[in-house]
Amino acid sequence: MKVWVLVFLLSAFLSSLIAGDIRSQWRGPQRDGIYVEKDLLPEWPAAGPSLVWTAENLGEGFSSAAVTEHSVYLTGMRKGTGYLTCLDHKGKRRWQMTYGPEWDSGHDGARTTPTVVDDKIYLMSGEGKVVCVDARDGKINWQVDLIKTFAARNLEWGMTESLLVDGDRVFCTPGGSRAMMAILNRDTGKTIKVIEGNGEESAYCSPVLIAHNGKPLVLTMTAKSVVGIDAISGDYLWKYTHKTRYDINPNTPIYHDGSIYSVSGYGSGGQLYRLSPDGKKVTKVWANETMDSQTGSAVLINGYLYGSGHENKGWHCIEWQTGKLMYTSKELGRKGSIIYADGFFYCYDENGSIGLVRPNPQKFDLISAFKIEKGTGPHWAHPVISGRNLYVRHGDALMVYDIKAK
Repeated sequence: MKVWVLVFLLSAFLSSLIAGDIRSQWRGPQRDGIYVEKDLLPEWPAAGPSLVWTAENLGEGFSSAAVTEHSVYLTGMRKGTGYLTCLDHKGKRRWQMTYGPEWDSGHDGARTTPTVVDDKIYLMSGEGKVVCVDARDGKINWQVDLIKTFAARNLEWGMTESLLVDGDRVFCTPGGSRAMMAILNRDTGKTIKVIEGNGEESAYCSPVLIAHNGKPLVLTMTAKSVVGIDAISGDYLWKYTHKTRYDINPNTPIYHDGSIYSVSGYGSGGQLYRLSPDGKKVTKVWANETMDSQTGSAVLINGYLYGSGHENKGWHCIEWQTGKLMYTSKELGRKGSIIYADGFFYCYDENGSIGLVRPNPQKFDLISAFKIEKGTGPHWAHPVISGRNLYVRHGDALMVYDIKAK
């Protein structure tokens, strides 16, 4: 009987995967900062790769571009109102719509990178509203106020989450005693399941769907913990404590070969956990406080983690299996976000520099670098690679660079 139940649930999960084509989401296809583009430039001219086009007056924000085959979507804020803008691949505006109030109470601007599935766009405002928008014309299909619906409390810096879509379901994290997480129907916005979980507030983190020994799990971070959810049943499985100052845990956990890595800023650093074979328990393996990435995340390549610090400034490399610090470098700058494609890291430092860096556990192997000159405010948006172009958002501007090999 148990076998038949397992087969049924697994079939339902596989069917849900087929139900929606994810065209763009946070930090690449697997939400791990790794992009699949090939035949990219192995080095850049002194002034940087060629600028293909620029779009300005997008509104203030720190979200990344959502890039699909035909369009580019970005969130931004002007005078307290959130805007979603659709551009073609020459930077021409196709449409722009308003999705309601945005965050203007400190580090003002849009936070959420849109998730694009089939012809629908899913986003969360800094005021805790989940909105589903038609990608073709910008019309709102449905919206849910997480604060009102689930008695959630907004955060000190505004709610932030790039929504996770799996089949006909949207996973979001209202936070609080009533609904740590919630699962919504992606076509209607109606609540499918409420996950009470650990009762903690949300923590600016975007969840990730992983497969562990064939078992699908959703991983995310709440105010004081990294947590695991059964992706089929929605059952809350486990938590492991990961505390930071101000309860800020924005970085999506990284999964590899049965282990999970969580990292946060304020000197808390990162921890590696080992999952039990059934995915229902975790055991801490090691902790390393040096690479304390605040919002820039990390990337795992060839057995080593690469990323930057926050209080422990610099670009760091750590061995995955042991947590051993391999090096710290301040050659490019002191902290920022990191992604990877075709054999190289793209490191976007908060000083406005972007570096092309070859993975090397022995040294920070900087090949090329250039400065982002356009845009406004902090350099916090994560770069995106699509169609052999590099998309860099800086405040109210988006710059697109040609990085294909000549």
